[in-house]
Amino acid sequence: MTHIDERTWCPDPWDTVATTDPTLSERPRKQRRHYKWFVWLLMYAAMAGIVVVGLVGLWYSEQVNPQGDPGDPISFTVNDDDTLETVGKRLQEHELVESAGVFRWYVEHHGGLELTPGYFQLRPSDHMGNIMRILSTPPSQTFTEVTFPEGYTIGRMATRLQDKVARLAATDFETAATNGVVRSIYQPDGENSLEGLLFPDTYQVSNGETEADVVLRMVRLMERVGGQLNIEERAPRLGVTPYQLLVIASIIEREARLPEDRPKIARVIYNRLFIGTPLQIDATLLYNQPVGSSPTALRDVDTPYNTYMHTGLPPTPIANPGRASIEAALNPSPNPSLGDPLCVSLPEGTPCVYLYYVLANEDGGHAFAATLEQHEANVAAARAKGLL
Repeated sequence: MTHIDERTWCPDPWDTVATTDPTLSERPRKQRRHYKWFVWLLMYAAMAGIVVVGLVGLWYSEQVNPQGDPGDPISFTVNDDDTLETVGKRLQEHELVESAGVFRWYVEHHGGLELTPGYFQLRPSDHMGNIMRILSTPPSQTFTEVTFPEGYTIGRMATRLQDKVARLAATDFETAATNGVVRSIYQPDGENSLEGLLFPDTYQVSNGETEADVVLRMVRLMERVGGQLNIEERAPRLGVTPYQLLVIASIIEREARLPEDRPKIARVIYNRLFIGTPLQIDATLLYNQPVGSSPTALRDVDTPYNTYMHTGLPPTPIANPGRASIEAALNPSPNPSLGDPLCVSLPEGTPCVYLYYVLANEDGGHAFAATLEQHEANVAAARAKGLL
């Protein structure tokens, strides 16, 4: 055993635990392992974030600039009341952009977009910047909204169009609607007037359209509505042609003020046609007559529209009917049942059918009758109220 002389021994700093520097001691293995895993997690998170950002960026890039070449231009309309949100939704519906939300975000972060009503030519799958640029420039065609109410004649429609669109002339509209160049599928041979064949609605009249263009659009819309209501098949079941059905609808349009009266007025017309008695309708007398004319005075004037002198329908519609009046002409009310007050007091064997009507109140409602006596009583009541 070797003997160590304590006098010659030189102590090291780690020989005394109390004086040992902790920085000189070995770090525990477990602590280093936790640190390593934390570093790796940070690295993985960073890499995942980079991937996510890359994927989002790629998705956004494809939304803004779709792959492939843009499609052929299609017409897109910006309306007076449109907003960025409504335009974005329609762009998506027409497949002009992939996402309405991305389009709005893109516009909001690229200076915004001031919308101008009009017609624009946009290409599907085009860069959003191009779509935004086109929508921010003056449209190739602007338009003016023109509303033609139900019951307007060709003449009144012509005046309304000229009042709303100064460059279009009422006389040219009337010419286009009566010269036979524009025709309807419901128009009989030999009849050139489109009275009753122009559908009353609100139209967007562009700065590139002529009077004849507007007439053609109105004719085609009436044909579309007629097709939806299937008047070509349903009219013959009522004993009339599609054109005659529109004549009846035009009379209903001019006579009825309340929706519930339309089917009953239709039944009166069909009943009178069936038994061969004159229609005796004042609205037909007033057709093409000066404003303010008296129906009473016109009953003695022999015209094709005098339904007091002549049986059957007038030769043409007397106005342009809307959908509700066309539907009423297709769906006349049934005649009153035997328990109806109109029928109870009738002599035995007297048919109880709607044959007469007259204005009954200030709201425009009518009173209906099955006999002349009932009708005369209704007329007297209307006169007493100051309605006639």
